[in-house]
Amino acid sequence: MTRNLLNTTLLLALPLLACPALAQSRGELTLALGAHQVAPKSDNGALAGGTLPVEVDKNIRPTFALEYFVADNLGVEVLAALPFEHDIQIRGLGNIGSTKHLPPTLTLQYHFNSQGTVSPFVGAGLNYTTFFSEDTRGALAGSKLKLDDSWGLAAHAGLDFRLSPRGALRVDVRWIDIDSTVHLDGARLGTVHIDPWVYGAAYVLKF
Repeated sequence: MTRNLLNTTLLLALPLLACPALAQSRGELTLALGAHQVAPKSDNGALAGGTLPVEVDKNIRPTFALEYFVADNLGVEVLAALPFEHDIQIRGLGNIGSTKHLPPTLTLQYHFNSQGTVSPFVGAGLNYTTFFSEDTRGALAGSKLKLDDSWGLAAHAGLDFRLSPRGALRVDVRWIDIDSTVHLDGARLGTVHIDPWVYGAAYVLKF
């Protein structure tokens, strides 16, 4: 009985052993579901002619990304997320408000060693960030805050750790160029340079 069970197990396992290890072939599609932290750089610039240094807080949200492979190992990825929300501080005035944003990003990326257990990838692309639901409090309570939308370059790198022929755990990091012009009660105050690093992890499913 044990021998029959072993033979049956081996027969069932053979198709899996013949499958490529999450190999990325032309025409395939992957879906990555995870969470990422948007961590703005430490110096976000200053408003009002350099007199009001600005700091933008971190935030973490669920993310998802679709990647379509236009050639073997070469994919085009679209990143999306639930809205991120960031508190905004001005040195000397404290927390003066918050904003929400969505950062859809289009990236062309290449996957190395896609048939191995660990597959690195790198990519570059374009980001569009839209800001909304700006709020004011503290020293600026009652004022109207507005942040303009941003276009900028983006870079992406990460590692896929194969869990099955169609599944992998991904850890990755992005750098995104996000600059936004700030308006208060209709008056232009200057530009904030958010330029965040985006860190996260996701489960990747191949279709």
